[in-house]
Amino acid sequence: MFSKLESFWCRPPVYWLLILLLAAATPLTFAPYYHFWLMPLLFAAFIRLLELRPDVRTRSAYLFGLVAYTVQFYWIHTALHNISGLPNLYALPLTMLLPAYLALFPATTVWLWNRIRLNRWLHTGLALPVFWTLAEFARERLLTGFGWGALGYSQIADHAPLAGFAPLGGIHLVTFATALLGAWLVLLVDNKGRLKKRLALACAVAALLFGGHIAKQTDFTQPTGQTATVALAQGNIEQHLKFRNDQVLPTLDRYFRQIADTHADIVILPETAFPVMLQELPDNIIAEFAEQARQNGSALAVGTMQYTADGMNYQNAVVNLTDYRIGAANIPFYAKNHLVPFGEYKPLPSLTAPLYQMMDMPLSDILHGGEAQKPFPMKNQQVAFNICYEDGFGDDLIASAKQSTLLANASNLAWYGDSNAMFQHLQQSQARALELGRYMARATNTGATAIVDNKGRIVAMAPTNTATVLKEEIQGYQGETPYMRLGGSLPFIGLLSVFAAVFLAVGLKRNR
Repeated sequence: MFSKLESFWCRPPVYWLLILLLAAATPLTFAPYYHFWLMPLLFAAFIRLLELRPDVRTRSAYLFGLVAYTVQFYWIHTALHNISGLPNLYALPLTMLLPAYLALFPATTVWLWNRIRLNRWLHTGLALPVFWTLAEFARERLLTGFGWGALGYSQIADHAPLAGFAPLGGIHLVTFATALLGAWLVLLVDNKGRLKKRLALACAVAALLFGGHIAKQTDFTQPTGQTATVALAQGNIEQHLKFRNDQVLPTLDRYFRQIADTHADIVILPETAFPVMLQELPDNIIAEFAEQARQNGSALAVGTMQYTADGMNYQNAVVNLTDYRIGAANIPFYAKNHLVPFGEYKPLPSLTAPLYQMMDMPLSDILHGGEAQKPFPMKNQQVAFNICYEDGFGDDLIASAKQSTLLANASNLAWYGDSNAMFQHLQQSQARALELGRYMARATNTGATAIVDNKGRIVAMAPTNTATVLKEEIQGYQGETPYMRLGGSLPFIGLLSVFAAVFLAVGLKRNR
């Protein structure tokens, strides 16, 4: 019966339709839906289809990636067309450009996997998860990287046992565990071997899930005993108004009123809350913000653009105004280091300059802030900041996190309207909180403004696309997770690379 069903699946119209449907369903596994249980099943079905049609495996993987990344990242079109005003003649093909590039990674993975010959238990049960994880790592690193949509992020959810691997080895270990689970489900269901093999595989699946669950319950970092109330201002400034000259004062007034009405230990304003260069703001305005926060007993951090010390470049920064006084020469700041290609700098300026002239994107070619910047001392916490896109790169945050008791992200996702982008970004913050064993405070312009605890759970979230202030008590944490002690993903990725080299050496030799 099962073989007849698979023969039906192999028919080209059915086969390609199944590939499309599996890929189209992948957004349901990520935020805001959080159907984490669905990803291993989708991945298992995808693997089985690849096994059934070895003649079209690479094409199948490319189509799967193209469709999956297109439906996951549809909000690129929102930023290009709806917000930036780029005509659809350009916006539609540019929207497809990123998925078309990202799909090369699963296609390359499957091409390599198809080239080697191993017994099925090694080929499907181990080699494919190893290759897939290495490809996801490469996708996160090449050309500054884009790791959104990795299998592991689908497991960053409240009741997902595999999320427990995040503090052990980071998001790539979670990706590997998810790929293993999908591959082992294939072998468990479609296995003509003896009962002992099925039982062994069932035990392996149970051990994987149980191991993740135990790790998730384990406390790798410790409370400092110091709690603080954190207030996150959400200005809800529409992107097309954000940098208009006639909107500067209304924007400043909105944020000032939010600060004035808020009594908290720590107050954080989102990315570019000050919509002009910091040095172009009169000292008395900056001082009014700082003084109002002091009167309320608050330490204050604000997102802003600023010129570098030589005045020749500028940075995307968060400034600590807690101790600011008029005439202060140096304001403590954190400057964004991991920049967005084509958004904050132009990798190919000669080719892309005409497109920037068509779009309302005034900020580009921003200077890197540098690695391992120190946390801000704010009340009884040491707050390690990152800005927007940086929250997708856990390895980059380790050095600052080691010195911190609280993590904070300042973002402006108004570029993507009321899309899933803000929730996918929130899920990355959940992953970082798990990896680094600390609370994460997210101050955003339009959403998702939230407080995430050290276990990756959302403990409070503001309504999106609303001007509001989210206030919540947090607990400071100290210590290091195993992932932090390892220094990031590289040791685990190095181990997988050794396995991959062995599989290639043995598998290619057998293929000759």
